[in-house]
Amino acid sequence: MAADSVYRITEIVGTSKKSWEDAAANAVKAASKTLRDLRVAEVVKLDMAVKDGKVSAYRARVALSFKYDPKK
Repeated sequence: MAADSVYRITEIVGTSKKSWEDAAANAVKAASKTLRDLRVAEVVKLDMAVKDGKVSAYRARVALSFKYDPKK
């Protein structure tokens, strides 16, 4: 029988000049460098930065869940 697990959820914002997909992927890529055992990434909000009437960046707010280990 598998042991019970606890997961923590944190939100981060990824950006991209190309697309929302790239912005979300950038968020996960950056988070994976410091968070271990990532399980789920959920896009919770999409928006755009606008400069001089044009889209200057796509932004994706991503909720990430990862295994919580209070011993570490």
